[in-house]
Amino acid sequence: MAGTTDVRAWRPSVPGVAEVLHAHFPHHAYPSHTHDTWTVLLVDSGTVLYDLGGRAHATRRESVTLLPPHVPHDGRGATVDGFRKRVVYLEAGTLDVAGTGRSVDEPTSDDPGLVRQVRSLHHALQHPGDELEAASQLALIVESLSCRLRGVPVSGSRRDAALARRLRDLLDASVVEGLTLAAAGGELGASEAHLVRTFRRELGISPHRYLTGRRVDAARRLLLDGMPSAQVAAEVGFHDQSHLTRHFKHVLGVPPGRYAARSA
Repeated sequence: MAGTTDVRAWRPSVPGVAEVLHAHFPHHAYPSHTHDTWTVLLVDSGTVLYDLGGRAHATRRESVTLLPPHVPHDGRGATVDGFRKRVVYLEAGTLDVAGTGRSVDEPTSDDPGLVRQVRSLHHALQHPGDELEAASQLALIVESLSCRLRGVPVSGSRRDAALARRLRDLLDASVVEGLTLAAAGGELGASEAHLVRTFRRELGISPHRYLTGRRVDAARRLLLDGMPSAQVAAEVGFHDQSHLTRHFKHVLGVPPGRYAARSA
């Protein structure tokens, strides 16, 4: 895995996320330092050895590591090949700092559901325009981590078809301009995590996928009317033409231009 250092960092437009970092460090070793954020870490290859609050730890494959704010830690590769990692830095207020001690004692979780959610969050964060999906994954992650820090299980979703329908109505009314999960939670008087879990249980898909499907349907009609795909993207609420193309092809199997041509 040895090679050159590769770092990509950015600040997405997702409340609660302070920064995202994707990096390959063949040789770098972090000195002891602190953050004013919570560090949610995935190690995709290699192993990171680190001291956290004076205790020695090592990352594990297929796991999520949570480092609390203001606690000194370092980091170094366990082998000469280094490591590849993805990190989401969460604003300090996103999780209760009362859970710092538990995080120091056991910073690593092997929960496969949490691992999948963090991977899905990174995937959404890499694509401008998918902020609703990123916020949805983040809400579930924060819920899971909060329960872990309190030492309690995540409560199961209760059936609430009426709430799911109300969220669907809000999405239907916001196809072009979009809807933030925070705004939906405030409007419907429900937590963001509960909204996501309830919508998935009742409709079988995420709020983001539902909204994307509505936008793709609207795009199909405009394409068949002869509108250029670049204009269609803006008309139906996609971030840009590439955002439209990615989701259109995912849903229908062909890019917008080929769809319109084949339907002519």
